[in-house]
Amino acid sequence: MDNVILESVITCPVCGAKKQETMPTDACQYYYECSSCHTLLKPLPGDCCVYCSFGTVKCPPIQQDGACCG
Repeated sequence: MDNVILESVITCPVCGAKKQETMPTDACQYYYECSSCHTLLKPLPGDCCVYCSFGTVKCPPIQQDGACCG
């Protein structure tokens, strides 16, 4: 896990709210509820998790070896 960034800021595509979150290292996070408008976010097509779609930093597995969490 050398040089893996665990903090990412998720931006809601509906209301624009931003929130810093700590990404899990043992699983992908497929769903994320916006704390502002309560929209349930899901990854965009081709992405494995909400961090890869809406975060400022890709998830740890992608950072490490580019492989999806699957």
